[in-house]
Amino acid sequence: EAGEKLGFLPGDLQSKVDPYLRPLYDALYQIMGADSFMKNMEKGLIEVAPLAYMRGRTLDNAFIILDEAQNTTPAQMKMFLTRIGFGSKVIVTGDASQKDLAPGVKSGLDVAVKVLGRIEDIAFCNLTSKDVVRHPLVQKIVMAYEDYEKAAEKSQKRRNEKEKRGKEARGRRGRRE
Repeated sequence: EAGEKLGFLPGDLQSKVDPYLRPLYDALYQIMGADSFMKNMEKGLIEVAPLAYMRGRTLDNAFIILDEAQNTTPAQMKMFLTRIGFGSKVIVTGDASQKDLAPGVKSGLDVAVKVLGRIEDIAFCNLTSKDVVRHPLVQKIVMAYEDYEKAAEKSQKRRNEKEKRGKEARGRRGRRE
């Protein structure tokens, strides 16, 4: 396992990861149809596996998708990206505004964007609230949260600047005394 611990959950691997993979299954059912998806799973043409079980593998001639990458650690992201074998393509998706990591834990997606941004064969695509393809209300919700977060960031910046000016003023007064 690489990071997330699934061992304490009851059942086999599939029953442990199914709840986390439900959105992926839903998307594949919609694209391929449930029967076609299941047949391809049975044939081994499609494999759905948790990131925790990728260590040590090399994925040759594969189309690999890492979803919800904002919740990886830098070590997990590096481990995943170094599984790429010959003839493979990789898609990594994530939303930096929806991290579920513990406070103080860096996102592997954020780090990967910084570290890998200059590599010629790697491309990044950034989406905004205008790219939301759910109910029109979702776009408004995303925009409202973005506005709220920007306002909170500005407010925090003002508080930090005010606190800094206060410390500087106290320091000048202390030197005069």
